[in-house]
Amino acid sequence: MNEVRVPEMYMFDLDPFPSSMMRELWRPWRSQEAAKAPQIRIDLSETDKDYTVKADIPGVKKEDIDIRIDGNQVTISAETKQDKEEKKDGRLLRSERRYGYASRSFMLDSDVEQSSADAKYNNGVLELRLPKKAQSSAKRLTIT
Repeated sequence: MNEVRVPEMYMFDLDPFPSSMMRELWRPWRSQEAAKAPQIRIDLSETDKDYTVKADIPGVKKEDIDIRIDGNQVTISAETKQDKEEKKDGRLLRSERRYGYASRSFMLDSDVEQSSADAKYNNGVLELRLPKKAQSSAKRLTIT
């Protein structure tokens, strides 16, 4: 039995806009909106007693940062909201809204003592001091 194939219109990789610049003109929302979301970059250091995390989160208010600790898992999330209106003579000429959300989770080697954890945010840098939870000593049982 013969197989009948219908030629597909986009079978070949023919780009009607070969220049990347032309592609950007037709789809500007993709490239511009991706750059608006905050990015969270971290530095993590460890001592015998605690962990220190420095997270770069520029352009975010401290009220819009959420930190969650669950055992040895730490989650940092941030949200940006910007509303911009341009008025002239009482008429609205332009209104722009921009929203972005970023989240970063990571696991530590030992659990965090949540009651004494500390967070500071200054000039776009979030600094966390996460004390390690005291390790319980193992007890060996003898069978009688």
